Amino acid sequence: MTFHSFLIKYGEIGIKGKNRYLFEDALVRQMRHALKDVDGEFNVHKAQGRVYVDCEGEYDYEETVESLKRVFGIVGICPVVKLEDQGFEQLKKDVVAYVDEMYPDKNQTFKVEARRSRKNYPLNSMEMNCDLGEVLLETFPELKVDVHKPDLMIHVEVRDHFIYLYSEIIPGAGGMPVGTNGKAMLLLSGGIDSPVAGYMVSKRGVGLEATYFHAPPYTSERAKEKVVDLARLVSKYSGPIKLNIVNFTDIQLYIYEKCPHEELTIIMRRYMMMIAEHFAKESGCLGLITGESIGQVASQTMQSLAATNEVCTLPVYRPLIGFDKQEIVDVALKIDTYETSILPFEDCCTIFVAKHPVTKPNIERIKKSETHLQEKIDELFDEAIQSVETMIVK
Repeated sequence: MTFHSFLIKYGEIGIKGKNRYLFEDALVRQMRHALKDVDGEFNVHKAQGRVYVDCEGEYDYEETVESLKRVFGIVGICPVVKLEDQGFEQLKKDVVAYVDEMYPDKNQTFKVEARRSRKNYPLNSMEMNCDLGEVLLETFPELKVDVHKPDLMIHVEVRDHFIYLYSEIIPGAGGMPVGTNGKAMLLLSGGIDSPVAGYMVSKRGVGLEATYFHAPPYTSERAKEKVVDLARLVSKYSGPIKLNIVNFTDIQLYIYEKCPHEELTIIMRRYMMMIAEHFAKESGCLGLITGESIGQVASQTMQSLAATNEVCTLPVYRPLIGFDKQEIVDVALKIDTYETSILPFEDCCTIFVAKHPVTKPNIERIKKSETHLQEKIDELFDEAIQSVETMIVK
């Protein structure tokens, strides 16, 4: 079966009232971006409250579908046979040919769902349903009608110049088009959690930037490449990601030298949040994103999260906050980041972890410990910001 078009179904966009067109336009832009590297020529457009992808000439069907499945805002992708209106008798023949080719096994239940935006069409929707259903039953006696839970739903849509015929709805990514809800800064590590957190916030229409903390020579170049690879995998959904790579070694060593070792993780985390927030404000981001989940590790208890939040003025979004590890892994497998995340290249957090980290830090005590850093910390903070390596990952 050759499909000439795809009908794109969206979910939440449909309830946006007078602002709906803004979300539709954002969805169209995202779809065009997703298809620009796919073999073939595509015309993505809106028509009468629908979004279509018209395929010009030869194109790669599988690659096209996979690209559209990664666009947030799409809930269904319908491969469409686009027919010229040559009268209802010809339409009946076309519907029979479609069902015959698409479904070799006819021992199924079906329903015809006809719609017409062209009100001068000779038959109304109910008449089309009845007549098309009748010809299918006559041609394929194995088929049975079920109007409540059919195995096959045959959709026929009469438009201005063409008739669209489809029955398959391929699930999309859901969510909202990226960019419709601002931009946020992801604290990206080489672990399993933070790429999933970025994916989940991006699914709500938020554009992503990212900051990664590198600690050479304690972490290798391969560890940095791993994070770039993770950003690239997430960018398949979010679009291009501006990635800030911060050399955090001197700050970590200074904290290690001056502060109680049981508080290392919390104090280092506080400085990471401050540096990430600096870049976030510089880029106009509206919040920070982390992959933290309550109780997963010592730095993710309620008290620890409060201690890291305390240094931030921007909101901190933690989409995995109530997930257990298996739920996070399941999403990582779904978006293909898991295998990269488990590669054995340490990041700076795991290198400098304390043997017995504090699990219920007292903020006042943490601040008192940070007074030991006053001599050099501002200078090291500025050096880390000024020496940042920035790249666009896509």
